[in-house]
Amino acid sequence: MLIDVTADNCRLVDTDWPRPDAALVKAFATSPAANVGDAMDRFGVMSSSLTAQCPGARCVGPAFTVLTREGDNLAIHRAMDEVQPGDVLVVNGLGADTRAVFGDILAELCVQKGVAGVVVDGAVRDAAAIARLGFPLWAKANTPAGPTKSGPGEIGGVIACGGVVVSPGDLIVADDDGIAVVPQHRVTEVRERLTTIEQFESRLRTRIRGDVAEER
Repeated sequence: MLIDVTADNCRLVDTDWPRPDAALVKAFATSPAANVGDAMDRFGVMSSSLTAQCPGARCVGPAFTVLTREGDNLAIHRAMDEVQPGDVLVVNGLGADTRAVFGDILAELCVQKGVAGVVVDGAVRDAAAIARLGFPLWAKANTPAGPTKSGPGEIGGVIACGGVVVSPGDLIVADDDGIAVVPQHRVTEVRERLTTIEQFESRLRTRIRGDVAEER
């Protein structure tokens, strides 16, 4: 770990789960989170209380899950020893907004580790520094109050985040609108439905623009 603290009370539930196929993940690269939600019958979308901390933020990748006690980020630090490039760190901070569990030091570490983005159901800090990094981050709140590093926590288990159940390896698609969670066993199906939605919307836009041009 980056910090010199014992993390014996942070339980590793699993760190070797399968990730979605890289080609499938890439196929979601430009799909809006809204369309992904539509392709899942508008389920699987996290609460609007979790917002992008930098305009234009976007990330796509498999979920790496963390459960931590409110206002404590020891489990997040421990998770950084296990995370793989391209993962999206998804943290259940129990929705607490009085102490930040993620800041610019962890953001820099994520950049070095190749983490695609971070979603925190809780509070974060160092907004300006993280914005300068251009690191994709979604959170419930901002506060200058720093975290404790006492634990306990769990890494690699099934969690709740933003009102949605997230399992390790589920696909996260996040942008300015919010965060959609695609269960890993549905990734192929949702991609196929997305193609239909995107084709329909493309035809609709062409029709709208054509009608406007004719009116002019």
